[in-house]
Amino acid sequence: MSRYFLALAPILMLAACSPPGGDSDARVAPNKDPFPSTYRALPSETLLIRGATIYTGDGGRIENGDLLIRDGKIAEFGQGLALPAGASEIDASGKWLTPGIIDTHSHLGVYASPKVKPQSDGNEATAPVTAEVWVEHSVNPKDPGFAKALAGGVTTMQILPGSANLIGGRSVTLKNVPSRTMQGMKFPGAPYGLKMACGENPKRVYGEALHVAPSTAMGNVAGYRAAWIEAEEYNRLWQEYLDGESDEKPVRDLGLETLAGVLNGEILVHNHCYRADEMAVMLDIAKEFGYKVTSFHHAIEAYKIADLLAESGTCASMWADWWGFKIEAYDGVRENIALVDKAGACAIVHSDSSTGIQRLNQEAAKVIAAANRSGIPVTEEHAMRWLTENPAKALGILEQTGTLAVGKDADLVIWDGNPFSVYSHAENVFIDGALVYDRNDPARQPKSDFMLGILEIDGEIK
Repeated sequence: MSRYFLALAPILMLAACSPPGGDSDARVAPNKDPFPSTYRALPSETLLIRGATIYTGDGGRIENGDLLIRDGKIAEFGQGLALPAGASEIDASGKWLTPGIIDTHSHLGVYASPKVKPQSDGNEATAPVTAEVWVEHSVNPKDPGFAKALAGGVTTMQILPGSANLIGGRSVTLKNVPSRTMQGMKFPGAPYGLKMACGENPKRVYGEALHVAPSTAMGNVAGYRAAWIEAEEYNRLWQEYLDGESDEKPVRDLGLETLAGVLNGEILVHNHCYRADEMAVMLDIAKEFGYKVTSFHHAIEAYKIADLLAESGTCASMWADWWGFKIEAYDGVRENIALVDKAGACAIVHSDSSTGIQRLNQEAAKVIAAANRSGIPVTEEHAMRWLTENPAKALGILEQTGTLAVGKDADLVIWDGNPFSVYSHAENVFIDGALVYDRNDPARQPKSDFMLGILEIDGEIK
């Protein structure tokens, strides 16, 4: 066991028991879904949305377009659709219709509002490698930030651990619906992600603050490689056992289970990384151990290696114009997203912010303007891909959502004006065909427990 896991050995040994109630001789892999989604779509009606300017999410645009929702799915879209018997109708003339916005990088629920120390649950900053933690076990579904994001047209989001660690644990993808539990928000069938971080953060948290490894960029890389070497061996032992080549059942290790899931292609890697040279190194590490970096996050220098991203099929989840707040964030350009897109790579606008997630449409608009000023023509319908199709691809849910296609989830937003205008708002938001937000109806605006207020009667809190 490497020094990166030594501090966790007592914890991992406690977790090493076989699941109770099973046949000890049965060659069964550990349960990959012990906390299954309990999400159930809210009731919806057959609904025709008529007369909108439609951005399809995959670069298409339909003027005076119609879309039919049936059984929570997109049943048909185009022009001049007939109203089915018994269906309701919304006149969206002069308005815009788009797929719901998807944020690949959010910490809602794990750095929940109100922002007090007991609700700071995003970083398990106790060891450089904490692959054993699952961020869903920190998600507080009462975070009022979810409703604020919904009002910004966000229907789906990936919740990630923070970036203190080389490997920070599993992420989870959520549908943005009110729920008592995080299981009630989990996107059915969405693959897990693994949060990794390179650069300054792990060095600062461990080398500077605790005077332990990693304290340098080379210490970062050694830490990743040591973890993946252990994961390869763990994966081999389990495979030999399940294939009947060995009768010795391996002891379960929660962290190595997650890393083995990456090596087996079941868990997607989302890598916090700013500098181009460090992203190139992370791509080399992925090649060494046979996994893929699904998306680099923040990726302020992605424009410098856009060709490498295109070649490897790696997305870049980026800000529109955040830069300069630390040295590794210094070399930013406002055209970053557009340059990555122009190279044929998968470009995404993300938030990493409880306020930025409320206006990701406006963040994309900044990039459109910067690109056009620089001679990189970008249409609004094409830029919609940065907010819907490409994020869905990075999260492994493109077959279910992210673009308008018959049979996909009816995760939709009606905007009261051009969605790339600072003056426009999300007027109606649908998730699986159910109206979950209506800007003009307070009864259709979800309220968190923390937004209900406190009632004082006769000097007593009731």
